[in-house]
Amino acid sequence: METAFIQTPLGTAKLEGDENGLTVITVLDTDETLTDIIPVELEDAAYQLKEYFDGSRTRFDLLLNPSGTDFQKSVWKALQEIPYGKTVSYLDLSKTLGDVKAIRAVASANGKNPLWIVVPCHRVIGSDGSLTGYAGGLHRKKWLLEHENPVKQQSLF
Repeated sequence: METAFIQTPLGTAKLEGDENGLTVITVLDTDETLTDIIPVELEDAAYQLKEYFDGSRTRFDLLLNPSGTDFQKSVWKALQEIPYGKTVSYLDLSKTLGDVKAIRAVASANGKNPLWIVVPCHRVIGSDGSLTGYAGGLHRKKWLLEHENPVKQQSLF
C-alpha cells in the first residue's frame, strides 16, 4: 500500500492505494510532511484532486478500491451519481437506494466514506437544507459546496 500527503485548500490530504485502486483519501487536522515524489499508483489521484481544487475538474476518473460492506459500497456508488454543484438529502439518497426506511443506515454509510471528495459525501444535506454532519468538519463541507456552486457570490464592495 502506497501513501502520499498533498496540500489542499482545506488542509493536508492523505492518499492511500495500490495497483488495485485508491483505498483512502482523507483530510487531516494535523500537519504532515508533504510527499516530495508521489508514488506512481497515486499520481493520477493527486493530479485530479489538484484540478478539482483549481476548478477545472468536476468529475473524477479513478480506479477506486475502498474497504466496506456491500451496503456501504452501494451507498458510496450512489454518492458518485450526485452531479457536481448539486445536493441531495439523506432521504433522497435512501429513496434512490430503494428503501426510505434505511435513512439512518444510509447516513451511517455516508459518514464512513473513506474517499473524501472523490466519493462526494459532502453533497448530502438534511431534508431541510441544513448542513448536517460531515466527518471532515462542517466548515470543510460548507467550503466544498461553495466551491462547487455554479453561481459565485459577487462582492458588493
